[in-house]
Amino acid sequence: MSSSFISRSLSEERPVTALWGCELGMGTRRCVLQEDDDCLEHLVLLRTVSLGAGARDELHVVAVESKNTYGGCKPVPIASLRGSVLPMISLKGLEFVPPVTFVLECGAGPVYLSGQHVTLEDDHRYEAHEEELLEEDTGDEDDARAAQDGE
Repeated sequence: MSSSFISRSLSEERPVTALWGCELGMGTRRCVLQEDDDCLEHLVLLRTVSLGAGARDELHVVAVESKNTYGGCKPVPIASLRGSVLPMISLKGLEFVPPVTFVLECGAGPVYLSGQHVTLEDDHRYEAHEEELLEEDTGDEDDARAAQDGE
């Protein structure tokens, strides 16, 4: 994604939000959220990290690899959970630009991550689509009036 897309003003964009989640554990130690190739700006917002009911009472460390973390590809720990002490955390303000990888560095899991995937949609494209829909509706109303007048 080029910097020209990232630097666009939020006033020109309309956010579209979808929920996302993943499970990290012994079978799946990594969760990768890829960059979409649609020329729009995407953000991944991490909201909660929690241990599953089957998690052992041991330390579970979740780290993140992202192009907006310092140190290249070295994972940066973002959560340390233990069932008897801190089984869940709620986060605010952790935003990542895809591609982003969440890694279970320590512990057997299951650890659940959830958040939002935000796509900033260009208002000009939305307005053009909205105008097309209005034109179709107007055409349908005109056809209905003509049919009524012809009766």
